[in-house]
Amino acid sequence: MDLDSLVKTALANGASDLHLEAGLPPALRIRGALRTLGDPLPGQFLLEVARGLVSGEQWSRFEVQRSFDLSRTIQGTRCRINILHTARGVGLAIRLLASFQATVDSLNLHPDLKKLVAQPHGLILVSGPTGSGKSSTLAGLIQEINLTDARHIVTIESPIEYTFRPRRSFIRQREVGRDTPSFEQALLDALREDPDVIMVGEMRDPQTMRLTLNASETGHLVLATVHSASCAEALQRIISNFPAEIQSSVSAQVADCLLAVISQRLRFRQDLNIRVPECEILMGTHAIKNFIRNGDFFKIASAIETGAEHGMWSFQRYRSWVDNRSQWSMPGQQPDAEPAAEEEARVEVPNRILANAGSTKPETRPLPKPSAPATKTTERIEIEPVESEFGKILKRPGEKT
Repeated sequence: MDLDSLVKTALANGASDLHLEAGLPPALRIRGALRTLGDPLPGQFLLEVARGLVSGEQWSRFEVQRSFDLSRTIQGTRCRINILHTARGVGLAIRLLASFQATVDSLNLHPDLKKLVAQPHGLILVSGPTGSGKSSTLAGLIQEINLTDARHIVTIESPIEYTFRPRRSFIRQREVGRDTPSFEQALLDALREDPDVIMVGEMRDPQTMRLTLNASETGHLVLATVHSASCAEALQRIISNFPAEIQSSVSAQVADCLLAVISQRLRFRQDLNIRVPECEILMGTHAIKNFIRNGDFFKIASAIETGAEHGMWSFQRYRSWVDNRSQWSMPGQQPDAEPAAEEEARVEVPNRILANAGSTKPETRPLPKPSAPATKTTERIEIEPVESEFGKILKRPGEKT
């Protein structure tokens, strides 16, 4: 028995999580319920598995912190792994991430969420308890931008869960601990990296929250997650993390930059044999922003109930929409195909660039001839997707060759 076979078994059973603990049988979380499988695992086996996942330098850090986060692709599935010390020895908590490219449609979310990421700047919060699909929703929103708009996206995660293949956008993914020492440093760096969109995997402390709010105020679209059970609680959680003497200024800052809060949970549908998200959606209207500035969070729930015309959804109304929905995206039916609107392009590389690269015989790749003359120039940057690298940034359409 090895880690690959355990993950393979978990995938075959449709599990979302795999828990390994010395002296206990493997535990699978299937449709939200925990089930054990097989014989107890020896502590030495789990220690060897952990040593195989964590390198020598990182192992020293694990011995000090007694826990370590990483991500790996096992059996063709992206896995988020937490290695931890327990009373029995070394244990592992493994989250099995969806193998398809997450989008709003493939996650069975409401299509109105696509409108949120069309905004040029502001703050979008995705909240919910652990295991409610926050990371998947965040990845789906980022992918919507990637498929439709030419923007520079910087993601800051611990660890990286979903890997993005650049389509229309230019995407940089940074993992805390590997590519940057902390969320704080990565956010400070991001402000000097000319991003259009910043994704913060999790806001854990006041400094990260402060820098996230600052980024959303300075002309960037920022997406972040926070643990909470409702939209109002998510906002309260952020503001209450700061000292009392500055909470009023933080409340004003949140109100100024807020676009929306999405609070979600998962419900198992027996008829579909899948778990589907149910959301509460809060939009940053003038009334909501006034409630935030004045600390009237208790008024937000009633505002959501009466705010349908502004695109707000209560859990109850959203569940009614889910129950009346007839078309569903099922696992295994989401091919990662090129979007229909995306045109494959070829670039002619200038001689001076090839000369600097040491090439003696410049090669050119002609652009395909358009079927009709262009009537309008755009500022959209095309990117040629390449499996092993980002590809080359192409010239803006409309420029003379």
